[in-house]
Amino acid sequence: MSAPLKLGLAGLGTVGISALKRLVSMENELAIKAGRALRVEAVSARNPNKDRGVDLTRFSWYTDPTEMAKSDEIDVFVELIGGDSGPAEEAVRAAIMAGKHVITANKALLARHGNELAQLAEEHNVSINFEAAVAGGIPVVKAIREGLTSNTITRIYGILNGTCNYILSRMEDEGIAFEDCLKDAQRLGYAEADPSFDIEGNDTAHKLAILTSLAFGNQIDIDSIFLEGITSITQADIVAAEELGFRIKLLGVAQKTESGIEQRVHPTMVPMDSPIAQIDGVTNAVAIEGDAIGLITLAGPGAGGAATASAVIADVIDIARGLKVKPLGRPAATLQPYKPAEMRAHEGGYYIRLKVSDQSGVFASIANRMAEQGISLESIVQRKAKDKVELKSEVITKDKTPQDVVLITYETTELAIRTAIETIVTDGHVVASPQVIRIERL
Repeated sequence: MSAPLKLGLAGLGTVGISALKRLVSMENELAIKAGRALRVEAVSARNPNKDRGVDLTRFSWYTDPTEMAKSDEIDVFVELIGGDSGPAEEAVRAAIMAGKHVITANKALLARHGNELAQLAEEHNVSINFEAAVAGGIPVVKAIREGLTSNTITRIYGILNGTCNYILSRMEDEGIAFEDCLKDAQRLGYAEADPSFDIEGNDTAHKLAILTSLAFGNQIDIDSIFLEGITSITQADIVAAEELGFRIKLLGVAQKTESGIEQRVHPTMVPMDSPIAQIDGVTNAVAIEGDAIGLITLAGPGAGGAATASAVIADVIDIARGLKVKPLGRPAATLQPYKPAEMRAHEGGYYIRLKVSDQSGVFASIANRMAEQGISLESIVQRKAKDKVELKSEVITKDKTPQDVVLITYETTELAIRTAIETIVTDGHVVASPQVIRIERL
């Protein structure tokens, strides 16, 4: 058996401690699978005195992760610090330049600096493995980067944030408001005290940017993603979706078009009988469409200490076995500049909810404005107050109060929808911000 592979682990949070415990407790079994021993030699965190439920005295301690990254006592630097800059970025760069392989769960770092880091790793003949950075325990990076290399991938989409999926699932199952679901998610530890990174879609966007590069061979471009979160979703939308045969999910979608690549994150109505609609709670799922495989969907835990640590250790074992691939699936120099498709030319169906004044002629005016933009309506329904689910935050009382008008369009363009809505708003019939949700007939 080869000499032990010596690891330095930076970041002793939930994932770091879970990975450390599994590496220690499964030492013999992992050595057999890897073909050599996996030995944690050093660890790094800010506070050496914190009780983390594991004996750390057997490991060298580094307060500065960059010093550990450059140390001769490790072969592999495992970065579980987080953040797209600061100590994580500095330590990863130092490790690569010192000839150390890097394993990271840091989606933000890769989304912001992945192109440059991939090039740097190739120059220094080391690996960057990052299975844990996208979808937790689901092996989607390996699937795209290695398992599906003979496919031309045309579209990839998925539920990439467990917090948002938990909130939307509970809103549907229990008929409760977004704000109440969010509070529960925070209480249960599914959402941070400041949940904006999750609920505004940024977490999903970071993961999608990485998957897009792997799938289509383009440079990572986090700044070109169209982004909408779930904060505007109400019970009115949840109920309407169910009645129409849909469920609402926050999806990250990337697909090739004639004008370039679309990357978008937004609430989406998906058919109830689609595989992605069956994903509830904090579970993640990624669907991949390829010319040889058709459509496959991978589902599983998208976060959590044990699941994410599982992905980290799988990356360690790949390095121990001598398996080496280009970080982004192909030489960094061959990655194509990202060419964004024109988002406003996106074609698909739309759900539109307009809160309008209750007076004659409104329906006809709305229908005419849609027709002016060449938009065909599949249905247009006025939802009276008595038909609505009442919430503490939005109780609608009697007739002559504003009413919801729900429209479902046939396939049309984003530009046509936005133009029509702007005109309808200008007409003065709309008394609240319009709600627009794309429909994906997956």
